[in-house]
Amino acid sequence: MKVVQELVSYFDRKGKLSRRQLRKLLEQNFVASDAPASMHGLCEKVGATYYFRVTGLIEGQLWGTDIYSGDSTIGAAAVHAGLLKAGETGYLKVTVVTPPEKFPSTTRHGVTSTEYGPYQYAWRLERV
Repeated sequence: MKVVQELVSYFDRKGKLSRRQLRKLLEQNFVASDAPASMHGLCEKVGATYYFRVTGLIEGQLWGTDIYSGDSTIGAAAVHAGLLKAGETGYLKVTVVTPPEKFPSTTRHGVTSTEYGPYQYAWRLERV
């Protein structure tokens, strides 16, 4: 599955896949897998992208706003970012990014993130 995700990510970055084509691959379970609780262990390479089937949560560890620490809960971040509602499941793209100097705290969509200082791993979410 990891090799397939890397290929799809490559073609997506190069603009060789339309959103419709990518969505079709996801819906047919060729690419997306159920999201892990966090990105712990998946954030070593900045620029790496993953496609996951995510269910929105209102609870879970969450540090940051728009860019989240590597050990933040993906489902809680999805609700916090306004991409999913609690209990809703959808396909999201997770991209590993360079960590900011600090992760700010905010409350959005009923989910509160916590402020945190420097952390070695970070990621952001997008709807597919």
